[in-house]
Amino acid sequence: MKKLLERIKEIDEILVGDEIFEEIHIIKEENEKLICEINNGYKTNEERLKFLEKITGKEIDKSVVISLPFQTDFGKHITFGKNIFINKEAMFTDLGGITIEDNVLLGPRVSLITVNHIIDPIKRRGLTTGEIFIKRNAWIGAGVTILAGVTIGENSIVAANSTVTKDVPDNVIVAGTPAKIIKKLKI
Repeated sequence: MKKLLERIKEIDEILVGDEIFEEIHIIKEENEKLICEINNGYKTNEERLKFLEKITGKEIDKSVVISLPFQTDFGKHITFGKNIFINKEAMFTDLGGITIEDNVLLGPRVSLITVNHIIDPIKRRGLTTGEIFIKRNAWIGAGVTILAGVTIGENSIVAANSTVTKDVPDNVIVAGTPAKIIKKLKI
């Protein structure tokens, strides 16, 4: 999967009919089966983490806690640190890559969206991507949407129902749509 992510990062657009477009959709279909299984019935956190390891293809630290339901459309481009909490109904659109460092809190209904469609109407079914990077000790509030290519700074807080369209520096609180700095944290 690492090679696929590297190839995606090297191109500006993924167009319908491209070989890589077809490859992505095969993996996406395989992931959908695992997502149905993880969200079907009660599972202990240990069982959830085993499913996350199948979904991501990576070892997940036992300190990660995830509440169900959890959604991801691709699954293979997610990297988790340690001591992360993910609340219910999180949606990870991870084709462009999502990295979550240690001690991060994600509120309910958080959406991390690393994919966008192309503006040109002729190419609109095609995709562009941008990695989301959430640094150590960040807190992402309920209902937040973080868009492609955004980094959330260390210790920073994104207030509930905000939409983050630009990088957030370390040690601040942002709020609104689009999210703007409303306070600097004294750390």
